[in-house]
Parts: sequence; structure tokens; C-alpha cells
Amino acid sequence: MRPLHARFLEEIAAEQERTRSRRSFVGSGAKLAAGGAFGFALAGTASLSSAPSILAQDFSGDVDILNYALTLEHLEHAFYRDGLEALGQADIANAAANDEAFSLLNAIRDHEQAHVEALTQVINDLAGEPVAEATYDFGYEDAAGFLEVATALENTGVAAYAGAAPSISDETILTAALGIHSVEARHAAFLNSLNMASPFPQAVDMPLSRDEALAIAGDFIVDEDTSGSQGGESAVSGESAQIGIDMFRFLPGSIEVAVGTTVTWTNLEIIPHTVTADDGSFDSGMMELDDTFSYTFDQAGSFSYFCEYHDNMTGVVMVG
Repeated sequence: MRPLHARFLEEIAAEQERTRSRRSFVGSGAKLAAGGAFGFALAGTASLSSAPSILAQDFSGDVDILNYALTLEHLEHAFYRDGLEALGQADIANAAANDEAFSLLNAIRDHEQAHVEALTQVINDLAGEPVAEATYDFGYEDAAGFLEVATALENTGVAAYAGAAPSISDETILTAALGIHSVEARHAAFLNSLNMASPFPQAVDMPLSRDEALAIAGDFIVDEDTSGSQGGESAVSGESAQIGIDMFRFLPGSIEVAVGTTVTWTNLEIIPHTVTADDGSFDSGMMELDDTFSYTFDQAGSFSYFCEYHDNMTGVVMVG
């Protein structure tokens, strides 16, 4: 069986185009969408009647689910292991304004390593072949960026386990998975607090499907065929185009449209963002979860933009 992350990469380009809102978990449109789930993009639309289809995952069995979880845990463990070593205690403490942040993040790193080791052991016990760690590029440039990505990864982890757990057939494995899920939720609450976001933003967290994991996981996995641009590049024809804002990225980060196209950005995560043109030609102001901003490009050219709150987030609209 090919490593699961290879399948992630095959789907990343298509999945990054999806901009479905997470606004309608209940038929009335109440906002009960979660902030994220590890390995799952937060861009699904669901109603109470469609929830069973979201939970119906395409897994061949418990070993497949375990390898899926292992792929995601490899990514998280590598993120903390390499990032904390590279940045060091002083930079993390300054960015977090918390002298204990570095030691607590090291504890999270150890949790993720324990998850990797436990999942690997169970897969071996079931005569399966554990997936290996891949090579990753998380895109942050400093400690503040590291904390932003950590927040997104942990929130993603919560919904990832919630989405996959109903497909587990073995009760012992299910119990263990739920134990990991609750730890990921504790991680997410802590990281949210460090980033000045609510540790419990919604009353109900949305589970996310396997397909919704592909956009985020693939975006962090290094492959020789990737362009390296934030969120990839996409060509769009017609009078409208959509860009999602998720995992502290614009998805897609680079887009080609025709003159006269209206581009709409949708914030798909709990962290506020802006869409601000480098030349000042457009500015969304603060966009919270599910907020949208639209701008019509009436002239040809290349229009770069960024998030005022997170200057490592950049994008470009090429109009021709």
C-alpha cells in the first residue's frame, strides 16, 4: 500500500479550490462549525440531515484508519520537534508572552511522539505496514508564525479524530482514539489562548471528512512537483472566483482571472484575518469566521495582498 501522504498530494490541488462554507450545521444556519481538525480542511457544509454522510468515511478497515491517523501524527510531531529546536526558548517565550510556553509546547511534542509510537505499535500488532514520516515545510518564518501554525494544526486534529472515529470497528481501538482526541482538544485550547482566541469557540465542533484533510495535509508535505507558492496556483475563468482563508493561508494563494471577475474571500477559521492590497486598492477590514469579502478586478495586472494581522499570509490575483 502506498503511503497515505502520497494520496494526499494527488488531491491537494483540487481540494484547495473548494470554498464551501461551514455555516449550516443546523438547518437554521446556526454557526456550530469547529475551528479546525488535524489533517482536515475546515470547509465543509453540513446540515443535521447530512451529518451521516460526513461521518461515512472511505476506509478499508481499522488498519487504514490507524495509518491515516499516523500520517497526521507524524506531521504534528515533526512540526513541534523541528520547530522548537530551531526557535529556542527565548523566541517562543517572547512571541507567546508566556515564560512557560516553551516547556508546555515541549510537552505537546512529547504527546505527539507518544501518539506516533502507539499507533505504529498497534499497526504492527495488526500485521499492517505503518506509514513513514514525510518531509514537511510549514511555511512559518518566526516564532509568532510557528504559534499560528500550531494553533491551526491542533484545531485541525480535534475534528480529524472526530470525523474518523465513527468508522472504527474495534472497540478497544476506538477507546484509544477517543483518548487521543481529547488530548488534541486540550492542545487546541491552549494554543488558541496563546494566540488570543477563545479556547472553546463553539458549542459544537463539526467532524470533518477524510477528503477535507487533503488540502491541509498536502499543503505541508514537500514534493518536487509543488510550486512552493502559498496554497498553490489556480486559473479561473468566468465572472466570479473564490478564495478560502484557512490554516493561516489563502487557498489558493495565487489565482489567474479575467478582467471584470469578482473574487470573494471567505474566512474558514476562528482566527480573524484581513484581505489587504499591497497598493491599498482594496481592504476587507477584520474578517471573522464565515465572513466574506468581494472585490471586482476591472483592470489587468498583478495584485498582491496580505493579512494585516499575520504578515506572513500573502496572496496574489493575476488579472488578464
